[in-house]
Amino acid sequence: MTEVGMRRSSLSTMAFTSVLLFICSIYSCYAQVPLLMWTSDGSSMPHLAQPTAGQTVSGGQLASYMKSAFSIAPHNVLIFLQDKLSMEDFTLYGGVFGNKQDSAFSNVESALQTSSSPLVLPALDWSASHSILELFQGELGIPAVHIDPSTLKEIKLNTAQPSLLAVRLPYTAGHQTKELLLKNDAIIGEVLNMFKSQDVPYTAVYTGLKPSRVIEETPVMAGHSVGRSLLQAPPQPSVKPPLVFNGTEGPCILLWADTLIASYADQEADLARDIFNGSAEVTAGSVCNETLSRLVLNYNNVLGLQSLRLIFSMRKVLFPVSARNWSVMEQVVLEYDGQRAIFNGSGGIYSPAEYSFHCQSVSSTQSPLLVPRSATDNATQWKLSFTDFQIQGFNVTGGDFSYASDCAGFFTPGIWMGLLTSLLMVLILTYGLHMIMQLRTMDRFDDPKGPAISVPQSE
Repeated sequence: MTEVGMRRSSLSTMAFTSVLLFICSIYSCYAQVPLLMWTSDGSSMPHLAQPTAGQTVSGGQLASYMKSAFSIAPHNVLIFLQDKLSMEDFTLYGGVFGNKQDSAFSNVESALQTSSSPLVLPALDWSASHSILELFQGELGIPAVHIDPSTLKEIKLNTAQPSLLAVRLPYTAGHQTKELLLKNDAIIGEVLNMFKSQDVPYTAVYTGLKPSRVIEETPVMAGHSVGRSLLQAPPQPSVKPPLVFNGTEGPCILLWADTLIASYADQEADLARDIFNGSAEVTAGSVCNETLSRLVLNYNNVLGLQSLRLIFSMRKVLFPVSARNWSVMEQVVLEYDGQRAIFNGSGGIYSPAEYSFHCQSVSSTQSPLLVPRSATDNATQWKLSFTDFQIQGFNVTGGDFSYASDCAGFFTPGIWMGLLTSLLMVLILTYGLHMIMQLRTMDRFDDPKGPAISVPQSE
């Protein structure tokens, strides 16, 4: 019985794992961006093994590529970061089938042809492209300098020291896509010619921050219908946009919640009611940088208090075990009328730094993710309950959240129901097999020529 149960359990686990891997492979195939890397004429880098067809290059694999490349490649690095880029852009606008005069990537193609050993990664995980600047900064040991193409003539390069220059390129989907790609290609050509004119060897990288064809190719994942529909104007979303705090270089913190319920002294208030109006006064006192994000929400005359500040403090932490940066909610602080209540959220509110964190319920009471710092802290007088809570404090690009890391546990109610049902069926099958094995056949038979068989009652 034990062996049968173990086999059934092993098969169920293998089947469930296969389904998860299949779903993940379908999802990840759409979240890819290409990466092109080449060196200047006269320079070279090691011949790196190209990935197999259909393989998605992860951040760890990209780091190994970079480490091998910079063993001999020039340390003057140019990174062209386009807002969106997909392999389909090269197919549509690359002048294929001999129509090179119609190509929107003439300068890029020319640079790849003159390079002795270019590297082409057709499918790079989009999360790795978000951290590409950090990867090069760690490899070269210098900070990245963002340059404006209009100021190229003023740049003077020092060949004795390594440099890391980043150029942001826009992208717009629609009828103007090819014109914009032509302008971006012209900018790439100007930057490369500037390096040639100063006789500086370089290593260039061209990639995108997001795939440009995800929405068009995955309508189910984007939330659109795949069936027949009438031609009509798309309905306007009724959900309010997230709260955005803008730092010195643009948006750096995003927050969304259906409700932010706070209870104090037998009074209760929804702090999310009026914060999504775009007012700068709501987030006064907030700060953000590369390692720390602090979102402050300011309120007046709520819960019988003259002033109240709700503070979300997040920090970027490198965990050596996972070899990646994580965004950790260190504290959720309530400052009110000269007092402070501090909740610790690092035990359950965390996500990869490239992702946002989402949880359907963040509470300090039931299955608490927010825990008072100590038994004597003022936080014991408060009760917090956030529903449909989502926050992102790092790697924010625009006003939309990145892919969310959800707080839902692995064993959901549906999984438990399936496991229990399977266990019940295994028990029934085991009981049936056991009963069949207990059946006994007759070992005595009546002979008509002999005396009659006498069977005692005890048998």
